[in-house]
Amino acid sequence: MTDISAPRPRAAFSALLPTAPLRALLQPVLQRVVRRIAARHPGMFARIAPYQQADFLIVASELPFALHLRPDPQAPLFRAVPRDPLPAHDARIEGPFMLLLSLVDGETDGDAAFFSRDLVISGNTEAVVSLRNALDDVEGSIAQDTADLFGPPGRMLLDALRQRSAP
Repeated sequence: MTDISAPRPRAAFSALLPTAPLRALLQPVLQRVVRRIAARHPGMFARIAPYQQADFLIVASELPFALHLRPDPQAPLFRAVPRDPLPAHDARIEGPFMLLLSLVDGETDGDAAFFSRDLVISGNTEAVVSLRNALDDVEGSIAQDTADLFGPPGRMLLDALRQRSAP
């Protein structure tokens, strides 16, 4: 388990804007995403069975909020939550947004990102490893499935993000 206590970079706008309205706008979108993923990839939820009630926080260093995931197939939860203070959780995964996207997309080695300290994991590391293994076993791309949910604009945004992260 590693936890680095250092200042986290944030986008300049994040300090200026209240996040509650943004989080409220995102809630229906995030719920739609998690329900779609649960319906399309039930095996992923079976793989993470021991941790279906675990609360994962995903903290993209550039975003003014964190994401809370509970991978319960009967009632999946994915919502934006305040960063300060972070809510109670079993495990936290933190890093730059593009790295987190690349991990979900299966394009980056999570172990290498962790050992290079680009990715910070704290809390129940067994739960995080189980989540990573479940994501690794998914056929296709969770990021692409999410983009497809929003049609051409979603696919264009994902393509732009992927190009931005390409070397």
